[in-house]
Amino acid sequence: MSIPGFPTSSDIYLEADGVRVAVVQSYAARTTKSSMAVEAFGESEPVATSPGQAAHVVELTRLYATDQAIRDGIDFYSMEDFSLVICKPDRRIIYSGCQWSSIQESASIGSMVLEKVTLVASRRIETGV
Repeated sequence: MSIPGFPTSSDIYLEADGVRVAVVQSYAARTTKSSMAVEAFGESEPVATSPGQAAHVVELTRLYATDQAIRDGIDFYSMEDFSLVICKPDRRIIYSGCQWSSIQESASIGSMVLEKVTLVASRRIETGV
């Protein structure tokens, strides 16, 4: 039973083709934007800034494959274009168009646990619950 207001591992999960393939113990997200200063001839300071594209990088800690994913023979190394879903009490955050950039694996034989996975997402969407 989860405590209202506190996320549990079932509140953070990876989804591929509409199927939950893994639950995640924790995450850390970083979004950066490559904005640029607009300079004008004769001005000592920029006259404006031009917004750039956002880059979303998320580090996941302790991923556990779901029973369904294990039965389907999930291969995290070949996954592409998947989503990370984070359920919070008042909203849902979805990182979509994900590709992994690094995987650190440390588990016992037969276990489907990944210690750290870093992913890059093409989009971040927040929706009300």
